[in-house]
Amino acid sequence: MTNPKNVSPKQIKLTPEIILQAYSAGIFPMAKSRHDNELFWVDPEQRGVIPLDRLHVSRSLKKQVRHNKFNIRYNTDFKGIIMRCAKQTKGRHETWINDKIIALYTQLFKEGYVQTVECWQDEELVGGLYGISLKGAFFGESMFSYESNASKIALIHLIARLNEDGFALLDTQFTTDHLISLGAIEISRSNYLDQLDKALLINTKFNTHGSELSHQIYIEKLLSNKLR
Repeated sequence: MTNPKNVSPKQIKLTPEIILQAYSAGIFPMAKSRHDNELFWVDPEQRGVIPLDRLHVSRSLKKQVRHNKFNIRYNTDFKGIIMRCAKQTKGRHETWINDKIIALYTQLFKEGYVQTVECWQDEELVGGLYGISLKGAFFGESMFSYESNASKIALIHLIARLNEDGFALLDTQFTTDHLISLGAIEISRSNYLDQLDKALLINTKFNTHGSELSHQIYIEKLLSNKLR
């Protein structure tokens, strides 16, 4: 969910179908910057993942989640999510999401492969994330926050949903201090590919219309470390 460390010099022309094939093979596309017109394959030697049963949540963040600080929605404003993720901010001077990425992932969203988790406050979109769901794997792409902890709370709801729906892998591409604080780890490429192959054997889908009671049960299990 951050800038690439290992970028192939080979430029490629992508279609939504090729993107899905690439994710299945363990690689993904990025741009060097927001206004760069080219896309590149990325195949990191070390891959960031968050084990779905080992989320780290601070006491203060647990309190915010339990108090329902935000209204959580799924897949209602993909354009709002990706455009905010692509936007340069004071703390993020450059992003890897260019116009080609926006167009391709918009098509994947229309086809049902891209999912969003959105944090709303007073009918304003103030945080969230998006990623690709494919079988039992979820490939996190980017996140943003306009309010304190909004992206972290979106991630907590994502992980609860993935556990609820039987997913096996949450790929964050790389690690950052932000993600490490929540339990992200780095694993080798070979370890990642083993986990990916197993996840792609799981026949499941990201369910945006599940039971709210069931979802809250999984949220509480996460916060109480009862998924291990």
